Amino acid sequence: MARHPQPRRITLGGHEAVALTVREYEQLIASRRQIGGQSARVRVLAQQVKRTEQLLNELQSLVSDPADCHEPDCHEPDAECLRCAIADLLRRHRPPARDQARDPAT
Repeated sequence: MARHPQPRRITLGGHEAVALTVREYEQLIASRRQIGGQSARVRVLAQQVKRTEQLLNELQSLVSDPADCHEPDCHEPDAECLRCAIADLLRRHRPPARDQARDPAT
């Protein structure tokens, strides 16, 4: 296993500091940018998880009580009515168009 490099400690004006080579500094900046990008992706995924959880909760409520039709004028059999209600729920939870442009698989 690789050993972690120990920082070179120096004192400047009575304050302890860490000295980095230019290469180490550039690597540090690159790592910070990578972490920033990963944080943004994690935020997007967390939002998607929340939307999916909400969809599943609404779907569970819809399926657990199929007698209540979502359309007041619906005269379809229960199974057809439920199918329509599920399709409507899925349409309402569809991600915004810009998300679909980035990821056509969704």
